[in-house]
Amino acid sequence: MNRYKISFAMKKLPLIALLCLTSALSYARIELPAIISPNMILQQNTTIKLWGKSTLSGDVLIQCNWEKDTHTVVCNNDGKWNVSIKTPAAGGPYKITISDKDDKIEINQVMIGEVWFCSGQSNMEFPMGTSDIYWHTGVLNYETEIKEATYPDIRLFTVKKQTAEKPVDTCRGAWVTCTPESVSSFSAVAYYFGRRLYQQLKVPIGLINSSWGGTPAESWTRREILENDTAYKCIFDNYQHLLDAYPEAYNKYLVELEKWKRDVEQGIITGTDAKRPPREPIGPLHHKTPSVLYNGMVAPIIPYTIKGVIWYQGESNANNPSLYARLFPDMIKNWRDDWQQGNFPFYFVQIAAHSNQNPLIREAQLKTMKSVPNTGMVVTLDVGDSLDIHPRDKKTVGERLALWALSQTYNIPGITYSGPVYKSMTIEDNSVRIYFDYVGSGLAAKNNKLSLFEIAGDDRVFVNANARIENNTIVVSADMVKHPVAVRYAWKNYMIPDLFNKEGLPASSFRTNDN
Repeated sequence: MNRYKISFAMKKLPLIALLCLTSALSYARIELPAIISPNMILQQNTTIKLWGKSTLSGDVLIQCNWEKDTHTVVCNNDGKWNVSIKTPAAGGPYKITISDKDDKIEINQVMIGEVWFCSGQSNMEFPMGTSDIYWHTGVLNYETEIKEATYPDIRLFTVKKQTAEKPVDTCRGAWVTCTPESVSSFSAVAYYFGRRLYQQLKVPIGLINSSWGGTPAESWTRREILENDTAYKCIFDNYQHLLDAYPEAYNKYLVELEKWKRDVEQGIITGTDAKRPPREPIGPLHHKTPSVLYNGMVAPIIPYTIKGVIWYQGESNANNPSLYARLFPDMIKNWRDDWQQGNFPFYFVQIAAHSNQNPLIREAQLKTMKSVPNTGMVVTLDVGDSLDIHPRDKKTVGERLALWALSQTYNIPGITYSGPVYKSMTIEDNSVRIYFDYVGSGLAAKNNKLSLFEIAGDDRVFVNANARIENNTIVVSADMVKHPVAVRYAWKNYMIPDLFNKEGLPASSFRTNDN
């Protein structure tokens, strides 16, 4: 329950009366979800939703001081209400007053601008600074980056972590202005994305960060979507297996936890390890459980009007990339259907190359971009780390996401927003010519060398190939392959990419065949 205004007159009351009044206020007549609170950003030039609950029957009045009209809405039998309100062009600050016959809430410092929902697993959660024991590195040059992060018109909302068996109405969190103090623990990718938008658009930017490390896409997907498709039966079968093993695993965890505590007390375990207890096994409502994060961290934000979504996830589904190629598009459709805002922009990050991540998961993400309307993918092959699944260069990632939004959502001309993406191939005697989309002003080879192309004949045995740029295509061949049938590029767990466009955006790894 959010409360925003207590009269100054309360300070003049006797102590007993003040305590009684304060107690009464804890049973406020009007309740609002956490996302509707002071400092919030509302989407400009559209119709937004406000909603809440009143313990009284009758009317709730909503007054927004950017318009003259007062909106009157009747609560349903559960006391719930919602109202649609038109917003003007970007600006503010504004005030919203919500009242019934016995209660009134004033929501101050409301700005109108552009709102983005930012979600995923650990690489989206990765904060700017080192304020959390699990994030001891921060982004590159984090001290300077944080020191310079004073943007009063960028507002941040972090959805506190919670799981839920069924969709819930609210979450924990609060809107805050972007300052060095608030941004330190905020999603770095989201911040860099929002900062670039703000610098280009010159309007208030609202960023809602709802992310949780180590989580698979099924945790972010509504249960009915998963249950109504037999392809996802394996997800529930695997989860049931974990539930069956949970009692024994939990007892083992308790033993390990006690040993860890003793070792910390005795100085056997020190440093960062002394702040990291053993992980609890997966059991009921664990954050890896199907649908629990949709219920607890997405549903409470719906129907808050957004411009679009940025997403960084996939590592926890890399063990089954073929299923992810189906699940990820279904999750996107699930969110779009439930938000009821049409096919809003959904821009996502292709996970970085890493020694333990095979290229098939990157291919699944590439297929999603090609098949799902109004999506875009940022390639990060050039900013990965072979040993660290959490690369520190989040600025490049966030700003590349912003390129998609600035060009494709805000229609700013002259922006190259994607690196080369495989389009088609033709066989020319003993060579293969590769065509690309998103070549920008032309293809470019890093250090004038293309070393990551492979070619195969009918035997499907791939060998290192010679490759050269020719009129914005790549011609690929190998002396030992006389009748080529397939080509692939950067088809490794980890590599340093060498194919870009002239604007410096890397090409995605790809293969021309599916086997």
